[in-house]
Amino acid sequence: MFDPFGDFTSRGYLRNTAREKDLEIIKITEHELFRAQLPTALDFLAHCKRIAYCDFLEVHRILFSALYPWAGKDRHTLLPDRTISKGKVYFCHPKDCQRAIEEGLSYAQNKKQMAERPGFIMGMFAYSHPFLDGNGRTMLLVHAELCFRANLSIDWISTDKTAYLEALTGEIEDPNAGLLDKYLRPFIGEKFQRNQWLECISLLPGLDGVNTGLDSSAQYADPKVAENYLAFERRRDYKLAVENAIKLTQDSKD
Repeated sequence: MFDPFGDFTSRGYLRNTAREKDLEIIKITEHELFRAQLPTALDFLAHCKRIAYCDFLEVHRILFSALYPWAGKDRHTLLPDRTISKGKVYFCHPKDCQRAIEEGLSYAQNKKQMAERPGFIMGMFAYSHPFLDGNGRTMLLVHAELCFRANLSIDWISTDKTAYLEALTGEIEDPNAGLLDKYLRPFIGEKFQRNQWLECISLLPGLDGVNTGLDSSAQYADPKVAENYLAFERRRDYKLAVENAIKLTQDSKD
């Protein structure tokens, strides 16, 4: 059970408003909330002159605040000293959540980069994994708006969820390989209007997470955890991450 707060027994899954412990009920509720709040979230994004990290957080708050009181708050705010991982895949240090999203956004603001590297940009969002739940749906909406502004769209309905998540996992593990760009390329087409998104996106199964194992959480202060996290970052070999990861884990021990 994913229980980063350590209080599942008394407060339910991720401190949800109903203190619900049944994950099937939670996931159904998440999906229904997403569909209900989708028009509001899309309208919010359409009115953002330039999408920033704070807007990314606001989309999550709009979508999930009725279920999670902490919606719209990132891991750095909620759990700054804990890792989040799936299987052998580590997401970025909580202190790096904003930087990873902003790295993706900086590429996305360039229309040419958005057209050529949509997978890399999505991979940076996924690597950030700023929220304890609801990351996939949030980054999908932001990514769709960025595609619209770059005069293109991705035919998500035609993608295969398993194949997409495999490519996304590979993108997080090796952001230099272009795996998700390669997977998404056949699905890139001309942009379609925002009012068409409601039907398209609401039909998608939740594209949350990556394709390996269950979420887990641990303290960076644990030497073994810190060692495993640093080893993962070194394997990723992304120029902006390794040196910073070393510093962040050292800070967690101080």
